[in-house]
Amino acid sequence: MIHAADWMEPASGQPRPGAALGMLLSAQAADTPDRPAMTIGGRTVSFAEFDAAANRRARDLASAGIVQGDRVILAMPNRLEYLQCAFALWKLGVTPCPVSHRLAAGEFGTILSLSGAVRVIGSGAMPGTAGLLYDVDRPLDEALSADPLPVAIAQPGKIATSGGSTGRPKLIVDPIPSVWGPDKEGCRRGPRLTLLNPGPLYHSAPFNTTTMAMAQGTHIICMDQFEPREWLRLVEAHRVDYAYMVPTMMTRIARLPAAETRTADLSSIRTLLHMAAPCPSDVKRWWIDRIGAEQVWEVYGGTERIGVTTIGGAEWLAHPGSVGAAAPGQEILITEADGTPLPPGEIGEIRFRKASGVGTSYAYIGSGDRILGDSDSFGDMGWLDADGYLHIADRRTDMILIGGVNVYPAAIEAAVETLPGVLCCAVIGLPDPDLGNTVHAIVEIAPDHAMPDEGDFVKAMSQAVSGLGRPRSVEFTHEPVRDEAGKVRRSALRAARLG
Repeated sequence: MIHAADWMEPASGQPRPGAALGMLLSAQAADTPDRPAMTIGGRTVSFAEFDAAANRRARDLASAGIVQGDRVILAMPNRLEYLQCAFALWKLGVTPCPVSHRLAAGEFGTILSLSGAVRVIGSGAMPGTAGLLYDVDRPLDEALSADPLPVAIAQPGKIATSGGSTGRPKLIVDPIPSVWGPDKEGCRRGPRLTLLNPGPLYHSAPFNTTTMAMAQGTHIICMDQFEPREWLRLVEAHRVDYAYMVPTMMTRIARLPAAETRTADLSSIRTLLHMAAPCPSDVKRWWIDRIGAEQVWEVYGGTERIGVTTIGGAEWLAHPGSVGAAAPGQEILITEADGTPLPPGEIGEIRFRKASGVGTSYAYIGSGDRILGDSDSFGDMGWLDADGYLHIADRRTDMILIGGVNVYPAAIEAAVETLPGVLCCAVIGLPDPDLGNTVHAIVEIAPDHAMPDEGDFVKAMSQAVSGLGRPRSVEFTHEPVRDEAGKVRRSALRAARLG
């Protein structure tokens, strides 16, 4: 029998430092067996049911030859079994590697090779997985025990994927083992909440947020895929108090008819946390006006944990456009490419100097790091204002060089997204014999809006964006410009248009 108090604080459900993640799920089930653990597709399972299924799944995976120290890829759509399999792997001391099930065969094969994974947990036929696929849809043997397993710890704790701005696959290894610690905490995320996740579980932020929140005894409301009206319905139906989002999702909700958003009951939300991409200022203000400045929070960081900033809505109103100041124990540097510091107000590479040192929180497979001396970088560009607040410009690799001047797509995209009918925008540079490059805008138009006249739209953009950053050409689409995780691969968009 498991004793919950060995692994967590029974009164609150907060995990104890050093507690194994696999055991934490069993501890939550022992302490509050009837509490909802996960809701998806209209189905809700309790912690007792969820842990029992994860225990049986772990034993089935073991019978398939998976042993402690192995690495296993998770590749499937959002579903109940996704998080069950993640915890089943941790229960065996196996490292989970979440990977998009929608990748092309070549890219998936590259990741499979880089990861060293011994199996792929997925559904149905997946290219390049012959002999490696563990079919999650195969019924489990009813004779498998649902009792908790012995303590096991995975090291590394997980491996994430990232194509970055180049589109070339790379893996980010988390060297910290699968035990509870400060790295598992989330911004304003305490134990036993009700959390709504609209993002794909293969992406690092949704995966980390949902699994670690579940280890804290939180009820995870998970969407199959994001739809703005359904998001509003779920918040009301489940009285959600913690919501993770990316700015694209925030925009799609803010752009709904006012009659729909005005009547939605969002009063339960204690924290709306957004990350992954810059949030347009008008969208951020809409949410602050709608649910309150104290409820809207933003995090800038990355899977590598090179550095992090956080900012609440009230602080953002005092420093519009900022993603916050340096966290305790960290220093933000803005530098030239060679590491030479730049003064406040000048755009350069964002680098972090941490008291804990560099290169200790991650390792890359398939890519080199950006460590220079005692500082490290995600590769993003930005500047510090006079008060030490960080503002993001763009990724170095996404800059457009026009007539010898650096132009940053993110600022242009934010301006274009304020125009009527625009849901999203991606800006790329296209070759120009005179200036080297010109700005081209790929604009996602809302489904209920007709495609604009190109000439009129270019004229409207010229009023929103001035100088060299003004788009000289535009194309319209109703297809999503950003992926489900709110990311845009500008290099891939540019390559597609250059043939």
